[in-house]
Amino acid sequence: MSPELVPWLAAMAFLLGFLALVLEIFIIPGFGVAGVIGIIFLGWGILLLSVDVTDTLKAVVIALVSSIILLAAGIKLMAKINVWRRLTLGDRQVKTSGYQAPMADLQDYVGKKGLAITPLRPSGAVEIGGSRVDVVSEGGYIAAGVRVQVIKVEDVRIIVRAIKE
Repeated sequence: MSPELVPWLAAMAFLLGFLALVLEIFIIPGFGVAGVIGIIFLGWGILLLSVDVTDTLKAVVIALVSSIILLAAGIKLMAKINVWRRLTLGDRQVKTSGYQAPMADLQDYVGKKGLAITPLRPSGAVEIGGSRVDVVSEGGYIAAGVRVQVIKVEDVRIIVRAIKE
């Protein structure tokens, strides 16, 4: 290989590797072919630029092994000083422990009448007793400005029907 071609080939390999990694990170989900090709091209570009390939390869291997050892030591250290427990919530909020999401008593709305302030297709907003309430229509579309009546409540879902006047 001619000496003039090596820097260009190295730059091209490095650029292709970087491009493949960017594609892998932002466009192609997961760690797949593009990521592996990107790592190979980056490594090849670095090796092509080195004067002595064996020394560069030794340095890359030493850096890789050192990084793995430091990562493992860091994980063990974090486990030992309980950093992870301080950063995350350990309590579980389960129903058997008494946790229940706060829920307004919506059963009071059953039978009440209101005015649709947005079109209901089938969900929208209704004004009932001066307060805005998110509802779902029983049938299909109900235009804004139509009088409605709450016919039933299922959990946190208020179901309304248009009133024929």
